[in-house]
Amino acid sequence: MTISISSAFDSGNIRVLSITDSPEGVRAELEIVKDKDSDFYQWFHFRLAGAAGREVELAIVNCAGSAYPDGWPGYKARMSEDRENWLQADTDYADGTLTIRLSPDSNAVWLAYFAPYSMERHHDLVAWAACQPGVEHRELGLTLDGQPLDMLSVGEGPKNVWLYARQHPGESMAEWWMEGALERLTDDEDAVARYLRQKATFHIVPNMNPDGSRRGHLRTNAAGINLNREWHEPSMDKSPEVYLVRAAMDETGVDFAMDVHGDEAIPAVFLAGFEGIPSITDRQLSLYHRYRDTLAARTPDFQTRLGYPVASGGKANLAMSTNQLAERFGAVAMTLEMPFKDNDDLPDADFGWSPARSAQLGKDCLAVLAEMIEDI
Repeated sequence: MTISISSAFDSGNIRVLSITDSPEGVRAELEIVKDKDSDFYQWFHFRLAGAAGREVELAIVNCAGSAYPDGWPGYKARMSEDRENWLQADTDYADGTLTIRLSPDSNAVWLAYFAPYSMERHHDLVAWAACQPGVEHRELGLTLDGQPLDMLSVGEGPKNVWLYARQHPGESMAEWWMEGALERLTDDEDAVARYLRQKATFHIVPNMNPDGSRRGHLRTNAAGINLNREWHEPSMDKSPEVYLVRAAMDETGVDFAMDVHGDEAIPAVFLAGFEGIPSITDRQLSLYHRYRDTLAARTPDFQTRLGYPVASGGKANLAMSTNQLAERFGAVAMTLEMPFKDNDDLPDADFGWSPARSAQLGKDCLAVLAEMIEDI
């Protein structure tokens, strides 16, 4: 059977430079394709066919120029033969080349930067959630590619909580987190969920960047725009996703907001706050610290030791959503980051950081919110 490498599918990304099929095994040289109209690239997702029982070496040769080259050392690619279970592959990085080695049992095996969350699965999630009791679905508008931008609302309480994910489409762990959060929040037998729905109304955008997700982008939308640098002045012609979501936030107000992401380099789960906004209050900061520290106490998959530098007073970038919402609404806002690598404090040799752990973290984050929702 002829060896084939393809990526012409939902969230696919790779360019084949060469394939050598010899008695010793299969070797392919590949490169990741840049986001459209952008210099960002790091996400890859492709299928290898025809290599069952063969020794395969896949060399992605342009990693040195990627968006976050510090993300490659210590990283393991994900591979799957059933597209349900994504295991860590034998991977190493040297001299700008990421080399993946495998000997697949199947003639079709998929490889990706992280376990993908397809647009088809997104639509399944929206359809399922919209059918749950008390959940309202709203299409906020259409993206530049004409895809719907979905929002789900649930709860009858006076507090307005916003949860949104995948501003950066290659950070697929963020929508796995959303799946877990929605499963818990819509469970009528879950006391935490019932309490939260009583105290708050949740507005949830599971995927802020459908176009980038389907196109196989790392960080941008169909216009090559990084959505998390658009929150000060979004526009319908280049960042309709932010324009539409921020307009909906203006309708409801925001008391608590979590922007869910993935980080390429740091092997840990952590939060980033809004410390540098001009109008910061002691109340906001105290509640943010309380949330962060409680989450660290509740799950070993979260920590406070590693993270991003904190902006100094008045120096926060208000083009980023967490800072903009904290400043605009006086909200307790935060950015949650999960790793592409693993949580090095609690590693999993088989799966690394995974969809299941992302979903569980979504449930854990809601439990912590329940402990303090009355004070927000």
